[in-house]
Amino acid sequence: MRLSIVAVGQRVPDWARTAWEDYAKRFPPELKVELKAVKTEPRGSKAVQTLQAAERERIEAALARGVHRVALDEHGTRLSTQALAARLRDWQLSGDDVALIIGGPDGLDPALLQSAHERIRLSDMTLPHALVRVLLIEQLYRAWSVNAGHPYHRE
Repeated sequence: MRLSIVAVGQRVPDWARTAWEDYAKRFPPELKVELKAVKTEPRGSKAVQTLQAAERERIEAALARGVHRVALDEHGTRLSTQALAARLRDWQLSGDDVALIIGGPDGLDPALLQSAHERIRLSDMTLPHALVRVLLIEQLYRAWSVNAGHPYHRE
C-alpha cells in the first residue's frame, strides 16, 4: 500500500521539512509515505471559487487513478489515535493506495470534497499548513506504531 499526502503549497520552513523527513523515514518498507506538494494558486483578486478550482485541478493531477481519497476538512470526522489506527489498518487490508489531501489557504474545492471517500479533521483549531503536514505524518506514524504494538504510543 502506498500512502500519499497531497498538499497545496510547495514552500515550507526548514523545521517542517526536517520534521517531515524524520517521520517519513520511520515507516516500514511495506508502508511508505510520500509527499506530493502542488502549487498554490496566486491569490491576487481572484474569487475563492476560482482559486479552489485551480488548486483542485493540480491536486487531481497528482492523484493516482483509483486511489482512496481522504480529504482533511474542518467538518470531517474527528478521530482519536486509536480510531486513526483502525482506519489505517482498514486501508492496509483493502490493498488500495490512499491519498490524504490537504487544501490551500482557502480550503478544498467543494467538488473535491464531494469526490472524497472520507473526510477527517486533525483539530478544531486552525493550523498553519506546514504544521498540518508534520502533525498528519506524526499521527500516521503513531497509528502505525499502535497497530505494530510499538511502544511509541502510550495510553
